[in-house]
Amino acid sequence: MQLRRRERTPATGSGDVPSSWRRAALLADLQDIPLLLRSAPALMAIGLVTMADLLAGSSTYLAPLMVVVPSVAALTLTPRELLGICLLGLLAMLALNRYYDRVTAPSDSRFLFGAAISYIVLSAFSAWVAELRMRRAQAFAAVSSVAEAAQRALLRQPDPVVGPLRLAVHYVSAADAARIGGDLYSVLETPHGTRVLVGDVRGKGLGAVQTAAVVLGAFREAAYDEERLPDVAARIEASMHRHVADGEFTTALFAEFRAAGHVDLVHLGHVPPIRVGADGRAEVLEAADPWLPLGLGDLAAGAPRSITVPFGPQDVLVLCTDGVIEAKGRRSGTFYPLAERVGPLVKDGWRSLTDLDTAVAHLYGDLLEHTGGELGDDALLLLITRPGEAQADHLASP
Repeated sequence: MQLRRRERTPATGSGDVPSSWRRAALLADLQDIPLLLRSAPALMAIGLVTMADLLAGSSTYLAPLMVVVPSVAALTLTPRELLGICLLGLLAMLALNRYYDRVTAPSDSRFLFGAAISYIVLSAFSAWVAELRMRRAQAFAAVSSVAEAAQRALLRQPDPVVGPLRLAVHYVSAADAARIGGDLYSVLETPHGTRVLVGDVRGKGLGAVQTAAVVLGAFREAAYDEERLPDVAARIEASMHRHVADGEFTTALFAEFRAAGHVDLVHLGHVPPIRVGADGRAEVLEAADPWLPLGLGDLAAGAPRSITVPFGPQDVLVLCTDGVIEAKGRRSGTFYPLAERVGPLVKDGWRSLTDLDTAVAHLYGDLLEHTGGELGDDALLLLITRPGEAQADHLASP
């Protein structure tokens, strides 16, 4: 594959929610937690200041430290709840001054008056901050809900059986609050065979969803029209150049199942698939000459090529995105060794749909065990089998 240079204009933006806004919204979105738990930090601050003043003795004046209460309360409470907690803190401060510290000197009284006014002003300001925090949380929730709905409309869950294939899919977005990512997939039964697309858009957020919409829309048209799989990729490439900002790209893997016994693959910078046999042996199906990702095709001279590999009725084809193979271990920090661990986990998936669903669940569970329960990127696992004629007849029978 020969590369050639190309002039690119910078992307104009991705449409993402600013990360600082997202973090603030996540901290503020605590309203599903019971009031007592949300009030605990502020109540603890009141208790600590009261205890410190009592332990320091009546000759030491620590009650004005109660001014920390409004700032702490603004992190977790609504404005009305905050004012109630701040009133409790003010009463505690005044009670300490009157019944324990016994502030009687004129200079001390002036100091007490200034401290009380400062406390009241700070409480009012903190209530405003809490209101602003809640509005931002609500705005972000609205944006993320729309994005989630858009992504669900794009990533239509395929049926367990499409054409001659059995499927099991597990897709997880890394950021639960954002709920959107750049992984995409589609499985279509076409006049040219059953065609599969798995891809990963550069970036995250609404910009990634917009790019995914272009790629999936073009695939759903070209897969029915184009006889050759590389021509399908070329159609999507052309759509990306028309509708996606320069510099954006999508890694992709295309698979086509026509006659039984083999599968055609086109690699466009994506994670290579793995074929697992009934004996648990896993083979990475690398391409001798992989092509550039979608959106960067005009940097190379020529066109992508398809490769044909054997695929029997007792094989399981494992497709994924880089969120799987680049998932780091919590303790070791090493990437998830998919090729080493996938074989025993999915080798029985060819037997039935139930076994295939169990296989993808076991594989995802092993991935979470490796990372300690959290993923740093979106993760897509797609398992495919093509049963033999006897199995297919059994599957189709009522």
